[in-house]
Amino acid sequence: MNNNTPSKKYRRWIGGALLLAVSAALVWAVYRPRPLLVDVAAVTIGSFEQSIDEDGRLRLKSRYVITAPTQAELMRPTLKVGDAVRAGDVVAALVPVAPQMIDARTRDVLQQRMGSADAARRAAAAQVQRAQTTLAQAALEAERAGKLAQDSFISAAARDQAALARQAAQQALAAALAEQGMADFALAEARAALSRAEPADGGSTKGRWELKSPVDGQVLKLHLESAAPVSAGQPLLDIGDTATMEAVIDVLSGEVRQIRPGAQVQLSLGSGAAPIAGQVTRIEPVAFTKVSALGIEEQRVNVIVDLAQSGPGAQRLGDGFRIDARITLFKQPNALLVPTAALVRDADQWRVFVVEAGRARARPVQINDRNSDVAWLKEGLRDGETVLLYPGSMVADGQTVRVR
Repeated sequence: MNNNTPSKKYRRWIGGALLLAVSAALVWAVYRPRPLLVDVAAVTIGSFEQSIDEDGRLRLKSRYVITAPTQAELMRPTLKVGDAVRAGDVVAALVPVAPQMIDARTRDVLQQRMGSADAARRAAAAQVQRAQTTLAQAALEAERAGKLAQDSFISAAARDQAALARQAAQQALAAALAEQGMADFALAEARAALSRAEPADGGSTKGRWELKSPVDGQVLKLHLESAAPVSAGQPLLDIGDTATMEAVIDVLSGEVRQIRPGAQVQLSLGSGAAPIAGQVTRIEPVAFTKVSALGIEEQRVNVIVDLAQSGPGAQRLGDGFRIDARITLFKQPNALLVPTAALVRDADQWRVFVVEAGRARARPVQINDRNSDVAWLKEGLRDGETVLLYPGSMVADGQTVRVR
């Protein structure tokens, strides 16, 4: 019995040691440090740009508004928005407006006025006949006096008096004719006031005004789409050439000082559309207030961009289209670039985490400039090195990592 006691104790020690080893292995397997899943990017050589990204809209360089030259009746337009027109094409037609209707009392007054004008005309005609008779008599007496003066039967003074009487009769006839003309006009005016509009003869264009397009272009807007009375100066339609467009980009007044005329601009009309190149031509010297999407009042300045249109996409541009614009302020070719998402602020310096042999190594870097996408490195990294993106507080120097 005593000889077996040590062997039993030995087996107990061996079993306990194995149990401790298995437990330790399980604890290490569960609680051992695991590599952190990370996103990475490579340091590259490329072109660095400092730019301003804003939105804006397209507008026509020249817009022509066709207006009514006088009060008239607009005939139903035959053009539609988007129709192409050539310079000299008729784009609108006007006819004289019909007179207003009159009530019974006004009609009676106008009828009496027309009767008075007719009586005055007859009186003036009688005066003309009387003046004509007087002139004929004066002409006979002047002729007779001339013959008698030649035979010395009357004096020269009597002859001259007869000639002057004939001239006075001629002047009286001219005055009577003028009075008759005035009476004719007064009668015509009274008749016109009393007359009513008559329907135009089929297809008649008497008194029709035709308004023509001043330029080649397209119809942009119809202010009236049906026949209607219009007043002088009332807009009828807008015409413009969509081949000559420009962009208006509103920029914060604090940033617009960095922009210079001639700066290159990339314009985008949305997903799937090829970007259009442009160039800053003018910066307006007046700011205006605009409320942002967050409800903040901002002072903004319009920057005018000339479009270098080319290709089939330029034919589909339109007035008022929204665009996204990137205005280039500075450009540096062959720059060492690192994603901005890899930078971590360290007091007054910058640092990044470089992936080396499965571990994240903190490394200080110096940058020349940065934008929303990349930073232009001065020193601290080499082309082709791999850096962590969006390093959080869980990443420390020497941390084991695994690329996601």
